[in-house]
Amino acid sequence: MSTPPENWEWQSTARPSLFNGQYYSWGKNGMRDHIIEEDYELWDIVTDGPLDTTKKNAEEVDVPKTKDDCTTEILKKWEKNAKAKKWLVCGLGPEEYNRIQSCTTANELWDTLQVAHEGTPQVKRSRGSMLYSQYENFIMKEGETIQEMYTRFTTLKN
Repeated sequence: MSTPPENWEWQSTARPSLFNGQYYSWGKNGMRDHIIEEDYELWDIVTDGPLDTTKKNAEEVDVPKTKDDCTTEILKKWEKNAKAKKWLVCGLGPEEYNRIQSCTTANELWDTLQVAHEGTPQVKRSRGSMLYSQYENFIMKEGETIQEMYTRFTTLKN
């Protein structure tokens, strides 16, 4: 099933929908829409990748930047990263939170959830091939009503 039942009790305009591992596509889209509505730049932080959080020391080794090493622009990005992480975490149930609790950036958190629920690119390709095969071989099952068949087809299509 791609969307929750109609009486889904966690919908709110003040915070993202609670994602507990079920209905991943619905939760993912709701989270994206909520963050974009809050501040479009937050979504850029979620999708664009890691922030510049390290610098080279005298020995040319990467070390974490301190607040004094950062420009105003970098500090604003760090602030937006914290805000984006807050929105993402606020929408997660306990089991999902356990997956991402060690993530340090919003992008890392988002990527972790995507891999956990969608798989790696190789898994996605394999799943796509399987779904295409199911679509091509779709038939009505014995004893199935038209409504049940249509629901099954819509779920497959989505």
